[in-house]
Amino acid sequence: MPHPTSARDVLTSLTAVDVPSAPRLTWYAGDAERVELSGRVLATWVSKATNLLVELTDAGPGTRVLLDLPPHWRAVVWALATWTAGGCVVLPHEEGADTGERGHPGADVVVTTRPSAYPGHPEVVAVALPALAMAFDADLPPGVTDGAAELMSFGDSPGYLPPLDPSAPALALSSSGDDGVAHDGLLAAASEAAGSDSGARVLLAPTDARAAVLGTLGVLATGGSVVLAEAALGADMQSDIARAERVTAILT
Repeated sequence: MPHPTSARDVLTSLTAVDVPSAPRLTWYAGDAERVELSGRVLATWVSKATNLLVELTDAGPGTRVLLDLPPHWRAVVWALATWTAGGCVVLPHEEGADTGERGHPGADVVVTTRPSAYPGHPEVVAVALPALAMAFDADLPPGVTDGAAELMSFGDSPGYLPPLDPSAPALALSSSGDDGVAHDGLLAAASEAAGSDSGARVLLAPTDARAAVLGTLGVLATGGSVVLAEAALGADMQSDIARAERVTAILT
């Protein structure tokens, strides 16, 4: 397959490799949760989330999707889905706090673990983090989409996708005008964040969602695989994980 030039190409590449059942994203959390997603399974999750965004929120070029999520494999799925739809991932500042109290008026869609923090926002998707969650684990405010329960009803491959606009924004920080990345610069930014050789198996223990989503995209774009570990696990545990997962590079 030709070298990918967009996040859509990366999604396609997940099932175009010789062994689409090989691990491409592995997640470790402090509660001993381990989740392993093959290229085929990761592509299915991303396709379902993309279809939800396009069909329920009309996401496309120019749509700003606020990811109020921790550095987690779910954040990677929703970021890849936003980019596949052609939209812009908006990330809160790490220290910034209560984006929900402000409601972030610049976001067209909010994808979050705390839906009650966005009262009155017209498009909120509630995300449950546990791997086996079939529904959000609390009552949802009226109008909020249950991103766990609803996701399963969408197709396993992308449906209608709006034409990509290479100059449209792809990544922004919520309170900054200086960190924007357009779609035609997204893979270059991801490659810089990943900094790994082609085909590497990379351990990534990010402290913020930006590092998680950009680093993972950069590794996947080169045909590699990511072991995403919760930063709170600490250096000793991360070293043990790196050995167990046969990691070839550690991204710090």
